[in-house]
Amino acid sequence: MEYCHVSAKNGVADENQNADKLSHIEKAYTTILSELGEDAERESLLCTPLPAAKAMQFLTKGYKETTQDILNDAIFDENHEEMVIVKDIDLFSLCEHHLVPFFGKAHIAYLPNKKVVGLSKLARIVEVYSRRLQEHLLADIGLDT
Repeated sequence: MEYCHVSAKNGVADENQNADKLSHIEKAYTTILSELGEDAERESLLCTPLPAAKAMQFLTKGYKETTQDILNDAIFDENHEEMVIVKDIDLFSLCEHHLVPFFGKAHIAYLPNKKVVGLSKLARIVEVYSRRLQEHLLADIGLDT
């Protein structure tokens, strides 16, 4: 399995930490395969744990992002008081109890109170929360926006 392993660049703390986490997740997938009764050393499974670990990191990348990072300074004063609605925002997430994927669409509506947010920022907020393990996805989004 050694030839499948990825290491971080020298001298970069974040990349080293990410590589360590990736390595731990990769080992966990090897254990899972073995405990399921598979031969984790079988040639066609040798490299399976690494892409599975990378996929899990991608599917949960919302833990590394915050809404403050997304909104930054994208809240604008605007003499606008009508409801703002963004519909049909695609979302993909993982159930926190079973780690199985689910997908759907989110709709966001808010009263701007003379402050507006770029519409694309709302879709990005949905993505941040959907890329975390979920039980109450839309309530989490509503509480933070």
